[in-house]
Amino acid sequence: MIIEHRTYKIKPGKLNLLMDLYEKEGMAVHKEILGNQIGYFYTEIGPLNEIVHLYGYESLDDRAKRRKKLSQNEVWQKYITKAIDLIEYQESKILLPADFSAIK
Repeated sequence: MIIEHRTYKIKPGKLNLLMDLYEKEGMAVHKEILGNQIGYFYTEIGPLNEIVHLYGYESLDDRAKRRKKLSQNEVWQKYITKAIDLIEYQESKILLPADFSAIK
């Protein structure tokens, strides 16, 4: 398994708006297509106005197929057109579990 760790820096004052929009318009299709949502978080201390989510995939190929399917989904495309102006930037990391990790 690989873990994708995505961080989104949200424009100041827009975090709650984006969280509500995601919950109402993006979450169902996001979770359905990507599958294994390990967690979805926002920052309270440290760098503020950030949303972090973690998804598990069988492989990089599995991730690529699922991300492509998501990008072609009409519901997701409509959500993104509303969400994009609330985001300053995003960062994506691929994490590999250590041999002794509880998540593999």
